[in-house]
Amino acid sequence: MYDTPEKKKSEFALIQLMPNMMTIGAICAGLTAIRFAVFGNYSLAVMMIILAAVLDGLDGRLARALHSESKMGAELDSLADFLNFGVATPLVIYFWALQDVRGAGWISVLVFSVCCVVRLARFNVSTKSEESPKGRSGYFDGIPSPAGALLALLPMFVAFAFDGKVVLPELLICLHMVVIGLAMISHIQTWSPKAVKISRENVKYLLVGFAFIAAALLTYAWTVLVVLCVGYVVMVIWGLVSNPKD
Repeated sequence: MYDTPEKKKSEFALIQLMPNMMTIGAICAGLTAIRFAVFGNYSLAVMMIILAAVLDGLDGRLARALHSESKMGAELDSLADFLNFGVATPLVIYFWALQDVRGAGWISVLVFSVCCVVRLARFNVSTKSEESPKGRSGYFDGIPSPAGALLALLPMFVAFAFDGKVVLPELLICLHMVVIGLAMISHIQTWSPKAVKISRENVKYLLVGFAFIAAALLTYAWTVLVVLCVGYVVMVIWGLVSNPKD
């Protein structure tokens, strides 16, 4: 008797679709952020982008844990990243502070958005390439788009943390966006948490630290976000100083 060819899987367990559902949720969060910004609800708009960043950090890991990775999921994740971090983020900043400097403000939005899509395209090509990556193991080549989006939102975090008493000049915000955009397409080696492994002895300390940060975020959200962004910048600068490019 001949072996019957294996039929293609036509049914999926609901839990296997969770990663793609989280990606769709992130897209909805990014679009909602734009809507909130249009109506002047800037704090809610920023929260939606942060939610999109959290979902972006979880969907891929969940897909790998469930062994439900797919080409469609990878493409969907990349498109969601561009929408949330390359479109929604600069538009929220533009509606918040840059409408009075329309020319320079819109140029900074375009530069940031183009840098984000170039960074994502380069990342997609590198992950599909059979050649070994040029950068160091455990590091990204350039600032990742979610981190770039959060760094671009730093002026908003500062303003919210100080109840609007500290607002950077519009042109400085424009320059800040352009610099962050260029950092995304640069070859700066930035730390990747994907390669980090924690020993059993240190897991309890990690969990306690996570609980502390979560509690601080719930209590002093904007101040903690400012500290995290500044800490990330310091870490990137320290990496440049301590590990100069060959």
